[in-house]
Parts: sequence; structure tokens; C-alpha cells
Amino acid sequence: MAAADYETHEHDVLVIGAGGAGLRAAIEAAAQGVSVGLVCKSLLGKAHTVMAEGGIAAALGNVYPEDNWQVHFRDTMRGGKMLNNWRMAQLHAQEAPERVLELERWGALFDRTKDGLILQRDFGGHRYARLAHVGDRTGLEMIRTLQYHGIHQGIDVYMECKVERLLKDGDRVAGAFGYWRESGKFVVFKAKAVVLATGGIGKGWKITSNSWEYTGDGQSLALWAGADLIDMEFVQFHPTGMVWPPSVRGILVTEGVRGDGGTLKNNKGERFMFNYIPEFFKGETADNEAEADRWYEDKKNRRTPDLLPRDEVARAINAEVKAGRGSPHGGVFLDIATRRPADYIRKRLPSMYHQFKELADVDITKEPMEVGPTCHYAMGGVRVEADSTAATVPGLFAAGEAAGGMHGANRLGGNSLSDLLVFGRRAGLHAALYAKNFGGQLVVDAGQVEAIARATLAPFDRSQGENPYAIQAELQETMQNLVGIIRTEAELKEALKIIEQLEARAARVGVDGHRQYNPGWHTALDLTSLLTVAECSALAALERKESRGAHTRDDHPYTDDEWGKVNVVLRLRDGAVRLSREPLPEMPAELKALCQERK
Repeated sequence: MAAADYETHEHDVLVIGAGGAGLRAAIEAAAQGVSVGLVCKSLLGKAHTVMAEGGIAAALGNVYPEDNWQVHFRDTMRGGKMLNNWRMAQLHAQEAPERVLELERWGALFDRTKDGLILQRDFGGHRYARLAHVGDRTGLEMIRTLQYHGIHQGIDVYMECKVERLLKDGDRVAGAFGYWRESGKFVVFKAKAVVLATGGIGKGWKITSNSWEYTGDGQSLALWAGADLIDMEFVQFHPTGMVWPPSVRGILVTEGVRGDGGTLKNNKGERFMFNYIPEFFKGETADNEAEADRWYEDKKNRRTPDLLPRDEVARAINAEVKAGRGSPHGGVFLDIATRRPADYIRKRLPSMYHQFKELADVDITKEPMEVGPTCHYAMGGVRVEADSTAATVPGLFAAGEAAGGMHGANRLGGNSLSDLLVFGRRAGLHAALYAKNFGGQLVVDAGQVEAIARATLAPFDRSQGENPYAIQAELQETMQNLVGIIRTEAELKEALKIIEQLEARAARVGVDGHRQYNPGWHTALDLTSLLTVAECSALAALERKESRGAHTRDDHPYTDDEWGKVNVVLRLRDGAVRLSREPLPEMPAELKALCQERK
């Protein structure tokens, strides 16, 4: 079939991914008066954004007037172990308040202070209560608001459409090639600019909060198109995913539970986090229960260690379990039942209460939860220019979890939602400006399209080939066991050998049946991106010989100042992923001074 015979759509800006970042990018691009297409792999509204339950981090100063963007910037940089792109962290801290107020103007229904301002709650790594929230369903409210606002902007939405490859004209992006999941028919999108907002890579691991869509599509699309990836070694394991009962395994328990008074305990009933306060955070972290409990009412006290950054809490839980002090099912206990009245819990944490009561018959007002680390968020992703979100390939932009740099070695809770608002807007704006200034004709090469189409259909030619589900399961097991929360050189090398073998097997994968909604075929196609991001994560983890943030090397347990000056950059050259170490952008002295403050 000739490329011209495929269903074809043309837009100035094509946004791939319809979570918070994609929706905000599409809204902003449309506001610039350009034609916008929005592609989502699943249904509109089904995005990992809704998993961000606790709130949106923004220095509004509604609860603590002394909060400001400088403090937020400092918290973000320190939480990211100083590996963040400082300019991204600065823009994020400065612009987050306006993005939250904008969301409010568009109809978002935030919880309120007594005088009617947006209420803000405490969260791990944040000096002040700064998370604007809607109970414990903030991400859901954000998606609802952005969708309702977006449908009036003239955006064309393409649901249940999977993008397989980006199309290029010379060195610049010219659109994308995909297929409809329901019919299996191909679709070509011509576009002057493309925004990647596809989310994370969590389905590469066995235990994850991520749903089936999160197979590293955006990161892989960018790499295959010639763009750089960055920080792929930093994969965040949220410290409090449910580990029991099986019906809720992997489901997140929002950090808001700890922000509202919940404490972590081992099987001896000890609040063990006091034993795991890193030197880096001792100046601002309470070292005894009395001061920690006072902090909830008076922020002049030091913060409870239950709200240390996520990487620190996850490692502490892991250590307690390994030492035999864990819960019966391989986690620890998170107790809010003895800390707060039942009415308070149901009011502040309604989704947590109802979700676990209905799905697992766990009443969090009466008993503790069994929680442990679960793969949740990728700090790494497409390397972008801070102000514009432009990737290293002309016409390509990235925002949200698909982009790297903003969070450094570890993301603070709540920063994901403000990140996608700030940089989703910037991505949409600059993609639209790029499209307006697009020189020459938009050309899509028919031969390029046909080559992608043949590769996409290849599994049907191998009906007796490898089983895609088996390969996916082996990959998830490998990443969980060998590229998990604690890494070693030997295990990472073993993981890379297995990934190489799985890549060879994936090239022989076969599927039966027809193209109409064929889950086996979809899984076979997703394997390509899953294996790509798995290889990138393992390679970068092997390269970084230190422990920093979400990357812990048991054979290199200490932070190395020299490694704190460089990013691990990955790019595809001659069909192979290549690594390089490149220096961090130099931070201005006045911002560096903020980060060095002890309080």
C-alpha cells in the first residue's frame, strides 16, 4: 500500500500523550492560533497524572507566608542532590504559583483555608506546607479541569492511537506514524512540531504504580529520532506502595498520609526513620519523636524524618526489611489510625479510605497499611533546553515525565504536577512558535513510511515466533531484581546481558490472528520501547559509580563530588546506544548560595 493511501492528518503541532503535560501543551499551542492534534495511547483522561494524589507543589505562601520561589528552588535542588538542571528548577519554582492560580481560574476546586485561599499541605522534602490539593485526588481534578478547558480550544483528539515512530525530513521532525489500537489500521500524522508527553517507563519493572501504557514510548521515539536522553539511571521507587493484600499491590499510598500525621513503623513498633537521617538533611530534620510531632503544628521545629525525600525513605524501608524488621509481607507499617481521629482521616484522605476499604477490606482509620517501595517515576528522559523544552532534534519538544533534567537525581513529591503545568505550557508555546516559523514545505517521505509499516507488521509473519508476553515478563523480572532500588556492577552487567538476549528474542517475536484489537501484537510492539529504555537505564546505572538520589550502588555507597558535576547522556549512533559524560550547566552564584543554606 502506498503511503498516500494511509489515513493522514496534518497539524502545525502534534502532541503525543494526553496526561497533564500533553493537555497543557495542547491548550497553550492552540492558544497561539495554530492547528493542534493530541494523540493518546489509551482514553482521554486515563493518565498517570491521576496517580499524583497529594497535590501540586507551588510557593503560594497561603499557609506559610514566608514561603517563596527561592525556598522552593532550594528544596528542589537539594532533593535532586544538586544534579537538576538549575534553570529548569528556577523556572519551575518561579512559575508554579501562576500555573496553579490559572488552573483555579479554569475551574479546579481546591481545598480551602478558613479565609478562602487555596489550602496547602506538607510533603516530603518541602520546608513548608506548599502542596495545593483537592483531598487526595489532586491529579484527577487537574485532568478534569484541563480536559474541560481544552475541549473548547479546537484541539483534535485521537484516542486509542499508538505512535510507533517519529517521521523526519532530513534532520528535523516531520510528524509521526501510528496505528489505531481498535482496528489495527495505520495512520500518518504530518506536523511541523512534535511534543512528547508520553509519561514514564514503569512497566519495565515487575512491581510498579504505572499502568500498561507506560512503556517508555516517548523516550524511545526521541532516541530513535536522534535526540539525546539524560539521567536514565535515576528511577524513583515511591516508598509507600501497598504490598498487601494482593488486590492492591503496587497501588500508591499518597505521601499526604505522612504529611497529615502518618508514621512509618517496623514490626517492633519502632518509628525507624529516626535511624536513617542522612548528614545532608540533619540540620532540618527532627531526631526525636517529640520534636517531630511538634513540627506538624509549628514549622519552627525541624521536620519529621517520615517526610525525608522519597529516595531516602525507600532505602530506609528496604534496609528494615532486609534486617528482618519488616511487615509479614515484605514491607513496613504505615500508621495513621492511631495518630488521627477517623473523621479527620476520612475528610483529609477520602480516596485512600474508600479505595483500600473497597478493594482490600483495609480500614485505614482502624489499622496500619503494609507498604513498601514500588517503581513509580523516571527522573530521566529526553534532554531538553530549559526555557523552550526543545530536544536536540529540530522540531521536537518534550515535557512532563518524558523529559529529563528538572528533577535531577530524585523528584520531590508534588513537583511532578507543577512540572507538567510549567513545562507543558512552555512546550506548547515554543512548539507553536517553531511551527509558525517553519521554513519550506512539510515533506513526509513515502519510503520512510513504508519501511515503518513493514516493521510494524513483521510479527504477523512469524506466527510461530517468540511469545511477547513471556519476553515482557522476563524483562520485568530482570529489571526488578537487577536494576531495582539497590544496584551492583555484577548485577547490572548481568541485566545488560539478559536485555541483549531479550532484544534478540524480541526480533523473532510472533503473533497470531488479525490486526483488529490484538493485545499480543500491541505487546510485541511495546517490547521495542520497553527494551530500549531498560537498556538505557541499566547502561547509565552501570556508568554512574556512586550513590546519589534514586540511584544506589551497593559497591559504590557514597556520593562522589566529581559525579555531582556531570550528567550521563545517551544517544543512538550506528545502531547502538552510546554514553558520554557531560558537565552540568554552571549555576549562578546567587542561586548556588540559596542551595547552601542549612535551614
